[in-house]
Amino acid sequence: MGFHPFVQFVRSIQGKLQTNMFGGMNGQNPQHIAFIRQMQRELENTDVMAIPFKKLNVTVFDIETTGFYPDKGDQIISIGAIKIISGKVSEDSFYSLVHFDEPLPSEIKELTGLSEADLEKAPPLSEVLISFLEFVKEMPLVAHHANHEKSFMQYSSWKLFRTPFKHRILDTSFLYRITDSNKLLWKLEDICEFYNIPVKERHHALGDAKLTAILWCCLIEEVHKVGCSNLKEVYECIARLR
Repeated sequence: MGFHPFVQFVRSIQGKLQTNMFGGMNGQNPQHIAFIRQMQRELENTDVMAIPFKKLNVTVFDIETTGFYPDKGDQIISIGAIKIISGKVSEDSFYSLVHFDEPLPSEIKELTGLSEADLEKAPPLSEVLISFLEFVKEMPLVAHHANHEKSFMQYSSWKLFRTPFKHRILDTSFLYRITDSNKLLWKLEDICEFYNIPVKERHHALGDAKLTAILWCCLIEEVHKVGCSNLKEVYECIARLR
């Protein structure tokens, strides 16, 4: 009888560990995990490298965040995306705010126009990411200067679902560095103005996704002029420039 409290204690610890592993305490949902794993299997069978740009379907996306460093506590507060189908910007779009229950940095409020009231009733990031991936399906993703998006998607995927983020993310800069290496660090609004793209709804996730989508189509036309018709040829051209 003297060991009974100890046994109960061990069992309670085991229960907590299992809850952590399978989702309860970390907010992980078994259905979400199953969905992510199924999508990853589909992605492994998807090869986009040789698809002509005119037939390549992509999802262009943008995120707004509270800062630049997800590993230091900065968080995604909105996601916007729009599809390019057969080389043309479609009307098929996605947008969601993300729940955030802390004070927003004043510079983020000024930049994005968002407030705490906008975010407090928004869905949690786990639900938003699943909805976003259901929208994207197996399409490759496109972002402008994509390291920001990559770091947050990778961090969030691992934290929420304990799995790497496996979607290919294409960066607009790897296209325009072929035609003009001086544009490597251009901001979205600057390069849009260079290509005569009207800048609207800047620093709104869906607005920036739409701008980037139009820019992507312009850049595809540019790389066609130098003889690149698909991603494989673009990467080969970049390798020759190094």
